[in-house]
Parts: sequence; C-alpha cells; structure tokens
Amino acid sequence: MGPKAADKKAAAPKKAAVNKAAAAKKAALKGTQKTVKKVRTSTTFRRPKTLRLPRVPKYPRRSVPKVSPLDQYTVVRYPLNTESAMKLIEDNNTLVFICDVRANKRQIRDAVKKLYDVDSQRINTLVRPDGTKKAYVRLSPDADALDIANKIGFI
Repeated sequence: MGPKAADKKAAAPKKAAVNKAAAAKKAALKGTQKTVKKVRTSTTFRRPKTLRLPRVPKYPRRSVPKVSPLDQYTVVRYPLNTESAMKLIEDNNTLVFICDVRANKRQIRDAVKKLYDVDSQRINTLVRPDGTKKAYVRLSPDADALDIANKIGFI
C-alpha cells in the first residue's frame, strides 16, 4: 500500500525544511564566498611582502658596548700657534686647532666646549696637504680668544 495523498502534502514541506537545513550546514562549513582565480598579468612572480617583526634577543651579542674612539682628547690634538693663527686670535676671536681627520664639526665643537669651557660661534675645517685636519673655531662674542689662549698656555 502506497502513501496517501494527504501524507504526500505533509511530506513536501518537511523535505523542503530538510533541504534548507542541509544548505545552511554546507554554508556554515564551507562558507558562501566564491573563490575567484587571480589573473596574472606579468610573467615575473613578485613575492608578497609579509610582516617582518623586530628582533628580540635573549642576550646581548657583545658583552661590553663599543666606546667611540673619538673622545674630546682624540678629536682636538693640539692648538696651532703660528703667526697667522696668532693674528686670527687677536683680530677675529678665533682659535686654530689641529684635529683628528675623522672628526666632524659637531664633534670638534663639543670637544672644545668640554676642554676649554667656551661656546663656539662657527667652525671652519680643512684638510691640510700633510693629511691633518685644521679647525678654525670662532668663539662667541662673550668669550675672548686671547684669554683662552693664555689659559691653554701657548701665548
């Protein structure tokens, strides 16, 4: 004996509900987004840039930090006391020093400040033909180059 017509009508909504539930399960598991294959327009493959985290070392790789070889005593070697340097001291309020070749103007300014406690207004440098660096240190108007030269002891 087959199912009656009334039973068929009742089975149709139940079958639709089962199909809907199966579709919802499939959507939940696989997702509803469709995957689109990327079209490559270039023949060269460029590796994508990924996240690069900074290093977090467990211990320092060197036991003692490097000390800069250019301290104030290395930067300024000695003052120059030639006739032209004396003239600059008297006329332009400028001291002349022989410095380390690797030193830059900022390092020379800091070294002169630490050694002689004077502020410099301007520093000009040149490398002489014998390979040493000469620095013309123009002092600020409140400092007198003649007094500093006396304090250094070459006048």
